[in-house]
Amino acid sequence: MRKKAIWIVLVAVAAVGLYFAIAGRRKPEAKYRTTLIDRGNITQTVTASGALSAVTTVQVGSQVSGIIAKLHADFNSKVKKGDLLAELDPTPFQAQVEQQRATVTKAVVDTRNSEITFNRQKRLLDEGLAAQSDYDGAKAAFDAAKAQVDQAKAGLSQAETNLKYTKITSPIDGIVVARQFDVGQTVAASFQAPTLFTIAQDLTKMQVAADVSESDIGQIKVGEPVRFTVDAYSDRDFRGSVSQIRLNATVNQNVVTYPVIVEVSNPDLLLRPTMTANVTIDVATVRDVLRVPNAALRFKPEEKVASSAEDRAAKMAPGAGAQGGAAPGGAPGGAGGAPGAATRQFNQTRGGGGPGGGGPGGGKFSGTRRTQSNVYLLAANGDLKPVQIRTGISDGRNTEVVSGDIKLGDPVVIGLATAKATTAGAPPGGQRRGF
Repeated sequence: MRKKAIWIVLVAVAAVGLYFAIAGRRKPEAKYRTTLIDRGNITQTVTASGALSAVTTVQVGSQVSGIIAKLHADFNSKVKKGDLLAELDPTPFQAQVEQQRATVTKAVVDTRNSEITFNRQKRLLDEGLAAQSDYDGAKAAFDAAKAQVDQAKAGLSQAETNLKYTKITSPIDGIVVARQFDVGQTVAASFQAPTLFTIAQDLTKMQVAADVSESDIGQIKVGEPVRFTVDAYSDRDFRGSVSQIRLNATVNQNVVTYPVIVEVSNPDLLLRPTMTANVTIDVATVRDVLRVPNAALRFKPEEKVASSAEDRAAKMAPGAGAQGGAAPGGAPGGAGGAPGAATRQFNQTRGGGGPGGGGPGGGKFSGTRRTQSNVYLLAANGDLKPVQIRTGISDGRNTEVVSGDIKLGDPVVIGLATAKATTAGAPPGGQRRGF
């Protein structure tokens, strides 16, 4: 029994020793998530929203007040220039015309009577049988009668014009988009002309008035390509181009926006007026350049890890100590910690890729801000290596690497490993580590 207990103790001790031996040989779990630096195209965009409308839209109103007697056009009616759209009740306007005609007739009769009196006074004055005052009074009455005729004719012309205004016609060729009145309704044109119809000239050519923030308006140029979607066809992209950047800014809750007009072709008539368009304007494009994920630019290691990594990088950098050690921001300080001539050239012109194979830029743009940033590469022993790079444009997911000690295929850290990520397993192809 005693020997059996001794054997049990020995087996237990051996099992514990074997467990610790195997555990000691296990590879330590990776603490960081990484991805590889790759090449590709980057397009920087500006997003905005706006409303669709026809290029030319005319609101047809009435210059006189009255009751609508007839409607000759309705919603979606195609009309030509001069076509009759609606008629107001002409009865009161016809009565005014008749009244003005009678006024003209009476003024003509009064003028003839004044002319006869004037001629009589003139003959009597010539024969010395009438006073000069009588002649002058007859002449003034005759001139006033002629002026009365002209005034009556003007009133008749105004009445006839108002009668013509009871027939409302189309000023352009187009389609009726809206109609605000029905038969029997009263149109009151006392202070301003009420809108009866809204006519769009050509719905195959439309435009989007997009409100662009003042922080983005400087990047937009006339002629730049535009993509946009509408809720009615959310799975389809429509295309257009910037045709105008207007100066009449709008201030809403201290937010300044400028209207950017986008020309849109609508041959299928899928787009309709007042639809909301979600606009994306391509303001800059580069092709076949080194790209770094934006998550790598946002990653900041713990303070102790970052300090030790920067110290090691400073010691390994050529000319460390004599040349200034590490550069500001934790980058290796080679050549005094300042950007070299090649880097300065990138600031001034759009050259090729910087050190590390940035590659030639395939897009043309100006005024793009380039800033210095730190990224961290994962060394073979699991340590972090800080690298200072100069970045170009970004598409929201990836950022262009203009210059820096970084090359294609380098593993760059994008975050800390989590328990969920550790159990997920690494994707095929070895693109990420530490999962």
